[in-house]
Amino acid sequence: MSGAHIPQTAHQDDDRSIGQIVADLSQNFSTLVRQELDLAKAELKQDATRAGSGAGMLAGAGITAHLALTFASLALWWTLAIWIGNHDHPALGWSGLILAVLWGIVAAALAATGRKKMQQIDGLPRTTETTKKIPDALKGNEERNR
Repeated sequence: MSGAHIPQTAHQDDDRSIGQIVADLSQNFSTLVRQELDLAKAELKQDATRAGSGAGMLAGAGITAHLALTFASLALWWTLAIWIGNHDHPALGWSGLILAVLWGIVAAALAATGRKKMQQIDGLPRTTETTKKIPDALKGNEERNR
């Protein structure tokens, strides 16, 4: 194979000086670190967008639901109070307690759903995976982790 390029190994002579080798290693390491930082930034931006969107939706839903439920609760409170008691003596205390329990159940369901959405954020899976390969790559054994 007369035209094939044969990669250098530790046993072959290297025409570079120690200074050139150190400079090459430094440059390669700088490139590797820069690439890892770029990957981490991209993954963080993607997760931050998801988290911001999810948090914004939860906040908007909470504010809107609060306004709607305030008026619905007042109407239901009075309706229950009249049903439990009568027009002359509505049972405001009991009807308020019933509504508080109902809204507590709704709040717990909403909190569980919101928490589940927030747990779907991935973190930095690719950055973590590639960062684990750095020590072997520095030793010249990067193929081992592929």
